[in-house]
Amino acid sequence: MTGAAMRAGAIVRWTAGVIGLAVLGALALRALGPEYVLAQAAFVFTYAIAGLGVVLVVGQCGQIPLGQGALLGFGAYAETLLALHGVPAPVSLPLAIVLGAAGGWLASLPARRLGGLYFAMSTLAFALIVEEALVRWESLTGGAAGLAVPALALGSWSAGTAAAQAALSLVALALAGFACRRWMASRLGRAWRAVREDELAAAASGIDIGRAKMLAFVLGGGLSGLAGALYAHWIGFVSPEQFGLALSFELLMLVFIGGARRLAGALWGALVVIAIPQAISLASEALPPDLAAAAGLETTLFGAVVVAVIVLRPEGLAGRASRSSS
Repeated sequence: MTGAAMRAGAIVRWTAGVIGLAVLGALALRALGPEYVLAQAAFVFTYAIAGLGVVLVVGQCGQIPLGQGALLGFGAYAETLLALHGVPAPVSLPLAIVLGAAGGWLASLPARRLGGLYFAMSTLAFALIVEEALVRWESLTGGAAGLAVPALALGSWSAGTAAAQAALSLVALALAGFACRRWMASRLGRAWRAVREDELAAAASGIDIGRAKMLAFVLGGGLSGLAGALYAHWIGFVSPEQFGLALSFELLMLVFIGGARRLAGALWGALVVIAIPQAISLASEALPPDLAAAAGLETTLFGAVVVAVIVLRPEGLAGRASRSSS
């Protein structure tokens, strides 16, 4: 397939995706009301920012992180504590990003000696340590009781409405997506893909594998820190269990559903992870009472949707329909 045909196909897929999202959004607005839909949109965009960080680590660099939720926790708690001490958002948000990036650097340290499953297990241990530290350090984090988070304010303007939260999340997602596209098109992005395809060949070509992995985790951690900071404001409360292993696995599932090697996969995956459970919950209300009250119905239906997506679109919703078209 020629480059022009591939670009044309990408434009068609992008246009179809935009039209599909617009139709779904219009239907949701009509059925659920603007306030509810905009609140959910804010979470979709925020999860997509975190998904972009996972795309860099998994889809571009070929590593499997099992502790990405802990990096969101870094950003969420940094933003919460700074906001509670009166630090304005233009200062606290960058600091949350820096702390998330620092957490990514810390999680990447074993990458210089470990690889594959062993490295994935080291990130799992990192996540467990962070969660336990958040629980035990009660004087700072409030422990298991958690902390209330004030509304995000930029000067005299406060993101206290669903519309404001959705708009701010969308702007942050657009900026994060632009930065990711630049990184992927750079020499660093080419190094990531070389490491993903064959580490030995990449090392033989003069690529510092440890540095490439470290930068993927640092940049991905920064995006996770931003997502965690926004999430803390939108949810209004933070506690350690919110950023445990369940969130890390959810983010991994998000990028594999959406398409781990494509930036758009972060948004598609976030839409599935956030919106589909809500849709299933609403649809279950129309079922017979006995069936609707069955234990685990919503989880079973969501699992069926995820399996169907993986079977029908193994490269993710944002990927090509089949490898033969590559």
